[in-house]
Order: sequence, then C-alpha cells, then structure tokens
Amino acid sequence: MSVGAARGSGQAFTSARAERVMTAACRTAGLDDRGAELIRLGENALYRLASVPVIVRIARSVEYLPAARKEVDVSRWLATEGFPAARIVEDLDQPLMTDGHPVTFWHLIVEGGRGATYGELGAVLRDLHSLTLPTGLDLPRYSAFGLSDLRLERAAGIPDADLAFLRRRGRELKDRLVELRFESPLGPVHGDAHTDNLMVDRNGVVHLIDFENFCVDHPEWDLEVAAHEYDRLGWVTDQQYADFVGTYGRDLREWPGFKTLCAVQEFKMTTWLMQNIAEGEDVAEEVGRRIKSLRDGAAPRRWLPY
Repeated sequence: MSVGAARGSGQAFTSARAERVMTAACRTAGLDDRGAELIRLGENALYRLASVPVIVRIARSVEYLPAARKEVDVSRWLATEGFPAARIVEDLDQPLMTDGHPVTFWHLIVEGGRGATYGELGAVLRDLHSLTLPTGLDLPRYSAFGLSDLRLERAAGIPDADLAFLRRRGRELKDRLVELRFESPLGPVHGDAHTDNLMVDRNGVVHLIDFENFCVDHPEWDLEVAAHEYDRLGWVTDQQYADFVGTYGRDLREWPGFKTLCAVQEFKMTTWLMQNIAEGEDVAEEVGRRIKSLRDGAAPRRWLPY
C-alpha cells in the first residue's frame, strides 16, 4: 500500500475535497482522471473514470482504512467462490492512502438499464448467508452503531440539545442490544443489505457491491434493512416485501428483536446523514425531521431516502 500524508481526516468531506483526492489518487495509480464523474457522495465518494472502465472509491477519513482493506479481501474471496459481486482492479496496489483518505479502484459493472428487485435482494442474501467463510479471512463482528460516536463528536451545525439527546439515545440502545437474543448462527453478513447495493449488468446478472460493513455475525442484521424499510419507513410496497420474504424464506418482523434492530438502524441512519448537513438546506431539514421523530418511537417515519 502506498501511503500519502494522513492529514485531512479532520476536514469536511465535501464534493470539492473528494474531487481533489480523486485526482491525486489517479495520478499516483497512473490513471487518467480527466472527465471523471461523481456518481455518489455518501459514506464514500464514488467516481466513474472516463478513460477506463474503473470506479474510484474514496473513504471519508483515515479511520476507514481497516474497512477499505477488508473490502479488498472480501472482493477477492467472493471471486474465488464465483459469487457475482464487485471486483477490485487486481494490478493496482490498494488501498491507496491519499491526503488522509483510503482510496480503492474497482472494475466498472456496466448496468443493463434496470435496478435490482427486492426478490433478487432476498435471493442474493440467501445465497450469501449459505456460504462458509474461509479460515484466512479475518472479519469483525457487525458494528451495530458504526461510527455514530465519532459522527456525534465531530458534528457541526446540530443544536446542543439534539446532540445531547442523540448521545443518550445511543447509550440506551446499546443497553437494549446487549439483552437481545438472536435465533440464527453466525455467518457472512453484508451489513448494508438494500437494493442500492445490488447492480444488474447487461446480461441480467445481479452483483453485490459495497463491502465496507461486511462482517461475520447473525443474518438478522441483513434481513432487518428491507423489513425496516417496509414496516417503518414505507419505502417498500407490499408486493416488494412479499417477494423478498418469498425468496429468502423468512419474515424478520415475526422475531421479537425486530423493533430493537429498527431503533438501532434509525439512530445510525440519522447520525450518518448529519455528516452531509453542509451540502444543502434540504439535508439539514431532513436531519431535523429525523431527530424529531426519534424522540417519539410511535410517530410515523416520513423520512426521505438519501
């Protein structure tokens, strides 16, 4: 791995900063960044290069370096299994550290013009959860709260009262999670299992992407995402969720621990979006909406997807 200066982890991760990092990383890797297109700014910044069929993935700070290393290892393992998934560019030394940001390079998956269905998501998770992890792949347990504590520490533009509430909420949820009893054995878990992390190529093959949260844990963590989007957020239709349950073979809403996992998910979704509050008034309004609804567990979640 090539190592650049580690400064920058304390600076705001804006689209402008991401572009500067992308340009420098491409030059180090010997790739032409001219015409590169920003396709997403979220937990990572994703750029599609115009010169070669490669996606450049830039993490927010040096704290994400272990996750970037894990993504590379998981991609290589899934390739040996013949599992349809994102593949790293093998002839580049990565992760690459550029100005305090871990950067990885991935083969472009040429999409076929449609998104993945919830039935396909259920099938991919069923197949993934049936795999046996190799002894040489060192994976962590699922990080239920992710980097929420770090996000709260670095939060800017959030009222003090809201930050105090979120810190209390986090402590309460950690106590609840300790008491939870899962029904399924440990195995490979994607950790962010929604349809946006599937890509359908021109041949109709569904590929799993984004291994940042990949881990060894209980499959309930993967099943919670679609169940929560259906039951609490209303982002999923009756038919979509029925297709998901039908292909996977389990409805997590029947498990007593479902509500606790939903509460953890909503807390994490809120602290994640807080990072982008400087990107626009619409984001700031959505953060405020989410914090307000977290104060009332019975209130309907009229959240907008980001």
